[in-house]
Amino acid sequence: MRIRFTGAIVGLAGAAVLTLAVMPIAGQAPQGGRAGGRGAGAPAAPAAPAAARPAAVARPARIAGHPNMNGIWQAMGSAYWNLEDHSASATQFWQLGAIGAIPAGQSVIVDPANGMIPYTPAALKKRDELRAGWPKSDPEAKCYMAGIPRSNYMPYPFQIVQGQKDILFVYEYASSNRIVHMANHTEAPVDSWMGWSNGKWDGDTLAITVNGFNDSTWFDRSGNHHTEGLTVEERYTMQGDNVLIYEATMTDPKTFTRPWKIRMPLYRRLEPNVQLLEFKCVEFSEELLYGDLKKK
Repeated sequence: MRIRFTGAIVGLAGAAVLTLAVMPIAGQAPQGGRAGGRGAGAPAAPAAPAAARPAAVARPARIAGHPNMNGIWQAMGSAYWNLEDHSASATQFWQLGAIGAIPAGQSVIVDPANGMIPYTPAALKKRDELRAGWPKSDPEAKCYMAGIPRSNYMPYPFQIVQGQKDILFVYEYASSNRIVHMANHTEAPVDSWMGWSNGKWDGDTLAITVNGFNDSTWFDRSGNHHTEGLTVEERYTMQGDNVLIYEATMTDPKTFTRPWKIRMPLYRRLEPNVQLLEFKCVEFSEELLYGDLKKK
C-alpha cells in the first residue's frame, strides 16, 4: 500500500545514473604583440597563428542503440489552457485587456473522436466547480508541481537528459523533475505530484508508465482533473531530429468512463547556448495562499 504524502516531494536529480558529455569550447586566439626588450621603432614580432577552432561536436543520432532525445523541448499551442476545443474568451482580469484573455485552441484529444474528456457525471460537475474557482483553485497558481502530462505542455521548456540507463526529465516550472526508471521497475513508494515513472523502449519509441499520483494536479487551466487512481501511459517518438511526437493515455475509473488520449508535437529549442532558466514560483504564490492570514 502506498503512503499518502501531503508535503512537497523534491526529486534528487543526482540519483539518476546518467552520462553527460561536456562540449568543448573554442579558446581565444592568442594576441599578437611587440616582443619585450626591443628598441623604439623595431619591427613587431610576427603574430602567432590563430589557434585552430575545434570542430563542432556532431549530435549522435542514437545512444546505446536508441534514438537520441537529449535536448530542451517545448510545446506550442494553447493546450495548457484547455486540452479540449475552446474559443478565445475574457478572464476576470479585465485590467490587463487583451493580455489577460484566453487564446483559442483546438483539442489535442485524439481518442475519443469527439475531442472531449469522457467524464463521469459527478466528475464533470466537479470540473465545472473547479473551473469556476479559477485561478485560485488551480494548482499552478499555487506553484504546486504540475504533474504528468501537464508538465510537458506548459508554456515553459523542459529538458531530457538521456544516458546509458535511466532518463532524467527536468522542468523549468517550479524547478521540478522526475527520473524515468528504465530498469528495476518498482511501485511508487508514496503518492506525489509528479508520480512514479517506469520506462522501456518499444522499438524506437520511449514508453513510460506513470502512476502513484496524488489528486492535487490538473491537466490544464480549465479545471480538468483526476484522482489518485490516475495512470498515464506516455509515448515519445522522434520525427526527424527536432520534433518529438508526444502521446499520453489517461486511465482513472473514478473520474473517466473510459481511457482517453492526447497527442501533440514537442519542438527542440535550437537557439545557441539554450538552457533552462529558474522559475522558482513559491514567492509569487505566497500572497494568494497566505495573504488572508496577515495581521490587519
